[in-house]
Amino acid sequence: MSATAENPPATAAPTAVEERVRARVITDDPLYRTIPVALRFAVAEPLAVRIVFPAGLSPEGTDNEWVFPRALLEAGLQSPTGTGDVRVWPCGRVQAVVEFHSPEGVAVVQFDIAALRRFLRRTYAPMAAAATR
Repeated sequence: MSATAENPPATAAPTAVEERVRARVITDDPLYRTIPVALRFAVAEPLAVRIVFPAGLSPEGTDNEWVFPRALLEAGLQSPTGTGDVRVWPCGRVQAVVEFHSPEGVAVVQFDIAALRRFLRRTYAPMAAAATR
């Protein structure tokens, strides 16, 4: 038996997590529109998460990225949280609302809680793998 078969190389822990989800932009229009959103986490910034909106939503035509504490997202799935630029709260049992405040205005976006929880669970996997090394 070869050394490779006996001792397979350890796989490196991922250094980033990205999850693509659909979100609903909430407006006063009775028909909401869904948009693709990227949820991102980097092991190098273990306390932060990023939500990236597509360039088509930005007046500048560039991706719009919001960075805020992972703990804020987690807490907001249970009860209203946040007092600054980003606020999160549950909306019923299966939805969560994330509200983004900027000098240009306020954007209100609704996510499926299951998608956000799945993303948050995945953000802890690289941290656990690094801790066991």
